[in-house]
Amino acid sequence: MNSLVNILQLRAVPVSVNLALLALRVWLGLSLLLLHGWAKVVNFSTLAGHFPDPFGLGSKTTLILAIFSEVACSALLVVGLFTRLAALGCAAAMAVAFFFVHNTQLAGQHGGELAFIYLAGFTAIVLAGGGRFSVDATSHGPAHP
Repeated sequence: MNSLVNILQLRAVPVSVNLALLALRVWLGLSLLLLHGWAKVVNFSTLAGHFPDPFGLGSKTTLILAIFSEVACSALLVVGLFTRLAALGCAAAMAVAFFFVHNTQLAGQHGGELAFIYLAGFTAIVLAGGGRFSVDATSHGPAHP
C-alpha cells in the first residue's frame, strides 16, 4: 500500500521549483511566440488594417504592441532575461485580449479561454521570477530558493 501511495504522489520525481519555473517559462514563452506572435509578424500587412483596437491607438499601433509582447517579451521569457518585466509584458497583452477583446467570455465562438490561461501562467512568473535556470539568476548572483 505504501508503494502505491508513493506512486500516486509521484515521490520518485524530485521537487524543484526552479525546474518548474524553467518549464513554465519555456513552454508558455515558445507557445506564445511561435503560435501567436510569429503569425502576427508574418501576416502583418493583412492584419494591420483590422486588428482589434480597444484603446483607440489605431489598429497598426496596437498590432505592433501585440507583436512586441508576443515576440520580444516571449523570447526574453524563454531565456530568462528581464524575466519579470517580460512576463509582465506578456501578461498585459493577455489581459487586454481577455478583458477587452474577448470581453471576459471564457467559452464560445469568440471565447478568451486561451488568453485567460496564458494570463494565469504569466502572472505566476511575474510573482515567482525566473528561477535559478534563467539568465537573470546567473547575472545577479545566486537565485533565491
